[in-house]
Amino acid sequence: MKEAWKFAKWWIPFCRKYEVKTRCPDAYFSSLESAADKFIWSTEFVADRNKIEEKYEEFKESLEKNLKIIGSSVSKDHPPIVQVISDANGSENDSSQKGMPLLVYVAREKRPSHPHHFKAGAINLRVSAMISNAPYFIVLDCDHYCNDPTSARQAMCFYFDPEISSKLAWVQFPQHFHNISEHDLYDGNLHYYWREWEGLDGLRGPTITGCNFYMKREAFYGVDRIPKDADLNQLKKFFGSSNELIRSTYKSYKPNVSRDEGKAGARYNTVVEDSMTSLILHCKGWISVWIDPARPCFLGTCPTNLNDMLVQQTRWAFGLLQMTLSKFSPLLYGPPRMSILQSMSYGGLTLDPLYVFPFYGLGIIPQICLLHGIPMSRIHSSSCSHSFFISSQLKHVQEVVSYGDPLRTSLYDLRVWMMKSGACYLYAVLNAILDQFGLNEANFSLTSKVVDDEETKRHQEGIYDFQSSPQLLAPLCSVYLLNLVAFIIGTARIFQSDKGKEVFAQAVLALFGITVNYHLFQGMLLRTDKGRISTSITMIAVAITGIILFFGSLLVFF
Repeated sequence: MKEAWKFAKWWIPFCRKYEVKTRCPDAYFSSLESAADKFIWSTEFVADRNKIEEKYEEFKESLEKNLKIIGSSVSKDHPPIVQVISDANGSENDSSQKGMPLLVYVAREKRPSHPHHFKAGAINLRVSAMISNAPYFIVLDCDHYCNDPTSARQAMCFYFDPEISSKLAWVQFPQHFHNISEHDLYDGNLHYYWREWEGLDGLRGPTITGCNFYMKREAFYGVDRIPKDADLNQLKKFFGSSNELIRSTYKSYKPNVSRDEGKAGARYNTVVEDSMTSLILHCKGWISVWIDPARPCFLGTCPTNLNDMLVQQTRWAFGLLQMTLSKFSPLLYGPPRMSILQSMSYGGLTLDPLYVFPFYGLGIIPQICLLHGIPMSRIHSSSCSHSFFISSQLKHVQEVVSYGDPLRTSLYDLRVWMMKSGACYLYAVLNAILDQFGLNEANFSLTSKVVDDEETKRHQEGIYDFQSSPQLLAPLCSVYLLNLVAFIIGTARIFQSDKGKEVFAQAVLALFGITVNYHLFQGMLLRTDKGRISTSITMIAVAITGIILFFGSLLVFF
């Protein structure tokens, strides 16, 4: 942080002088962007740019030296740390250094015996209240950077709107990523969510989406129904034991919306504290705003391998189920406090992991029946199901294309949905059940931020990287092999039996799954590179497929 501050004293004045929009130096120097047209390639600009580039190289070298000295060790047992890296006025006499921002390093307490990997703890209201007590703050992930310095001004346009200002809690920008490949194999664009968020903008606004949002401090403090004559002990129930925080909070804000319970800050004890916090704020009467400008205001780093994507989605799904099974379950907590449509929207989000049940139902039951020549039409009316299935796929394609994405994105989206349903949602449901019995402790598994050259090359070329754990890949490969076996036998039955047409739809369903997930077939049987599915995982999948076929046959027999 100290090295970053040294470089910032050169970088920020340069950006201000030449109106540089891309404030991430690595992105700026690796792109064709210069500055405003009036400065492009003037003698002074070129000289200053070369000087700044030299300073940036020096900064990176200093980081490498520090890394060699420190090594890979990171303390996980230390008290809270608050260190002012600079003072507000700066120590430079140069006029260009005036107005430099205040930089303060804050690290919350970490103890091996106590879980601390929650973003709620990273939003430290007490420290910021003591230093600035600014009425608004921004939240960014560690791998995101500002791509447009006007983002604050754009957010303030909503906060200063007299029609919504008093009840507006946060302004949410989307997560965009600088390392998205042309193919976007792992749904790094997250357009599935942003398409929903545009709709939520008409229902009191979108949920908090982890990062890239400007928050009104008053909404996070929750001072709404605190009586003006409250004594110190009453205030400590809301804000904790810090007298300084209570003094700065209580003097600065007045209540303007109703409140049914107190606690400052984001909600703990869930890995989706953003969704739970936004639900509670919406229920209190606050609203939010969705803004997606043409130039992304923030850019981050998305997963470039299957393992990181599956781990990330498993974490989110588990957190959503935690929320569903808590007292803040949207379909129970929401309706008395918000509209039924908004409650249903939250419910649809938190219940998403339950797709695991229809996924495995459609991936196993029709195929077992197909193997034994049992038409599904004997069990239910198949014509209606076929219509629903086809219309849902066409609707998905229409949504993707109308959003501006290429047609192939619908295929990649479908693959990701199947992989999430078969792996992420499976373990999320199991963990949520164990968590209810106190047998599983909520954890916060971080996705890797380390860049691997071979992995990046495969990502850019549109090749799946299957270097993942057997627990995540084995269920997906097992369902794929089951569908493959069912299709081969079912096709033979169609040509050999007069009643083959009765199971034709089931064979088509198996073919659909095989075709959509052809990348799994490649990974198991055709590829030889480092990113293929390992032989051990393939053999585990074969064994699981055999077990499913055995017990499936027993059920059919009895």
